[in-house]
Amino acid sequence: MDLLGIGVLIIGIAFAIVSIFLMKALNNLANVLKGVDRTVEKLPEQLDEVMAQTVEVLNNSNDTLADVNVKIRALSPLFYIVGDIGESSRKLTSSLVDVTKSMKKSTSTGEAKVKERDVSGLYGAVALGYYLTQKRKALKEAAAASKKA
Repeated sequence: MDLLGIGVLIIGIAFAIVSIFLMKALNNLANVLKGVDRTVEKLPEQLDEVMAQTVEVLNNSNDTLADVNVKIRALSPLFYIVGDIGESSRKLTSSLVDVTKSMKKSTSTGEAKVKERDVSGLYGAVALGYYLTQKRKALKEAAAASKKA
């Protein structure tokens, strides 16, 4: 054998070794592709199941939404009543605040008169009570006059 024969033999052995490695790699690739094929074959069935469940969820959601709408329509008058009660209580509270402010002013005016006259103790309390009674009577007369007008 000459050198050319030995070189061709080495190239042949190397080619055989590379072919064996390529064969194993291609075999592994074939196994992976078979797994992908099995997965792709199952995919339409799984998509059909997912779509069926999605349709069921949408139907249930529509039923629930319709039920909620019916219940909200039934509760709407109650909300209007509660709103009217809140508005009425606000008006009552604001009128009570106005009365309280006017009473506070009249009380401070009465207190100033008690200090002015240097009346203390029981006499001061009597004078303050009389002043508040007079002021309340005047407020009632003013309210009655405004109702008549």
